[in-house]
Amino acid sequence: MTEEKKNRISELTRISRERALTPEETAERLALREEYLADWRRGTLETLENVYIIGEDGKEHKLPKKKF
Repeated sequence: MTEEKKNRISELTRISRERALTPEETAERLALREEYLADWRRGTLETLENVYIIGEDGKEHKLPKKKF
């Protein structure tokens, strides 16, 4: 997600504190938030895929995936 889009989310949040957002602004904010969350989730999963735990035996083991 670009810095411009992140700034737009912040701008819409500031506007919403001052007045009610228009339906177009609300839809834009929702779409930007969804994009931000998807990007955050992807980055977090990539990080977790590269995490290794050193076991009691001294060997590195890949972090097991959680089942939801």
